[in-house]
Amino acid sequence: MPSSSKDRLLLDRREFLKGCCATAAVGAVAGPSLLFSDPAQAAANPYDTIVHVFLRGGLDGLNLVPPVSGNDRVFYEEARPDLSIAASGTYGALPLTLASGAATGFGLHPSATGLRDIWTDGKLAIVHGCGLLTTVTRSHFDAQLYLDLGTPGQHGIGSGWITRAWESQPGAPGSVTMPALAVNSRTPTNLLGATQALTMGSPSDFALNSGAWAWQRTREDSPAGLKGVNETLATLWKGRTGLEGAGRAADASLRVIAGQPYGDLPASWPTGTFARQLWTVAQSVRFNLGMRYAAVDLGGWDTHDGQGTAGAGYHYYQDRIAELSQALAAFYGELKAGGEIGRVTVVVQSEFGRRVRQNGSRGTDHGYGNPLLVFGGAVNGRKLYGSWKGLDPEILSPYFGDVPVTTDFRRVLSELLIRRMGNNRLGAVFPGYAGYSPLGIVQGSDMAPQYAGAAMATATLPAARLPDIPQPAYGESLRPVRGDAGNAAPDWQRRGPVDRTLVRRAR
Repeated sequence: MPSSSKDRLLLDRREFLKGCCATAAVGAVAGPSLLFSDPAQAAANPYDTIVHVFLRGGLDGLNLVPPVSGNDRVFYEEARPDLSIAASGTYGALPLTLASGAATGFGLHPSATGLRDIWTDGKLAIVHGCGLLTTVTRSHFDAQLYLDLGTPGQHGIGSGWITRAWESQPGAPGSVTMPALAVNSRTPTNLLGATQALTMGSPSDFALNSGAWAWQRTREDSPAGLKGVNETLATLWKGRTGLEGAGRAADASLRVIAGQPYGDLPASWPTGTFARQLWTVAQSVRFNLGMRYAAVDLGGWDTHDGQGTAGAGYHYYQDRIAELSQALAAFYGELKAGGEIGRVTVVVQSEFGRRVRQNGSRGTDHGYGNPLLVFGGAVNGRKLYGSWKGLDPEILSPYFGDVPVTTDFRRVLSELLIRRMGNNRLGAVFPGYAGYSPLGIVQGSDMAPQYAGAAMATATLPAARLPDIPQPAYGESLRPVRGDAGNAAPDWQRRGPVDRTLVRRAR
């Protein structure tokens, strides 16, 4: 908990609303969420803003970044006779070449033209085989929780990795207007436990506007002497109780958002919800509210049946990639034109990839390794990072036919924390993780990582080879019995088949 919050009782949204009689009198809060940020003067962000985009549902990374040549192309087409992206042609993959013009052997889905343009601009990096290196699961719920908490294999830490990243930030001011923002209908788990974060679906909804319209606030045509509910509530939080302290924080949050000139979506942007969320993030970066972290979700990636490929007519996956790519490209272009992209880094990840082989329903089931995308002004882009083992069935056999994870997602995020945020307290942000070394994805200064002194943290372990992790059969999971720390190779123990009802529910 930040030091500025230790001397007062902080209530969550539900506790606050239960005790807020004045609000209950006129109706519930309209707008999806009301989280509390400390009141403060607007402060320019001296570090990057890390924007975390979570593609919930399990992105099919093999069709976002498909192989386009060599033996892997042959294996890919054999495994996906109905789903493979063509290597060339009208609906063929967009080739990914290095700055020198050399081919990489990979391309992007033909709907990902926006991402291709960021790649060509030299500001998009792709990390192969990234994910949960030390914990294997095909459950959406477990995988998302492990990534959001930053503690693979452990559920009960009680705070998200973004929350701990901000709270461990060296030299962070005691009060910042809006250090973290989730543009969402609910608070994501990566911000679990945050007391200074804001969550809002959109700025226009972040208001107390239920009840009779004429009573909500004082307006130009209000009768003389009328004081609206919003103005009245502000006078109720002058005491020293926990409820009143929470009320002041809530009122300050409302006033911060109401005081910013949030505008309509630019005509050049796509019009979907995801684009609107990114537009809110872009404006919040521009307003210099001290925002270090932003979290945005895009769901709909659980493509067990009718996934589609690329071509004329309707293809579900094609439309999802187009929505993702167009919105991210608009966000990048907006901040590049405004001069802010140099201090913004975007991470795009999903909980796991899909199986290499298509299923009998012209879809793909839950897999393991997946590409992770990083783009921004400080990214050493137009490069592929990580280790790619290939798609040879003999190579994939020990991994039960899945693309293996060869890069721990915490290694990528740790590099961003150190090089872009100036935060080397990895033991606080990712308890139990050690052995970090940079991949070179972003520019910035390196510092020796600190592992000791955090709850659940292990002692610093020397870097070791990437472990060859045995993969579970469908419906089975693995857990490390010792050595669950960064790149240190653990021993593994099978936990046995799980209840098939739960497996079906996870699908």
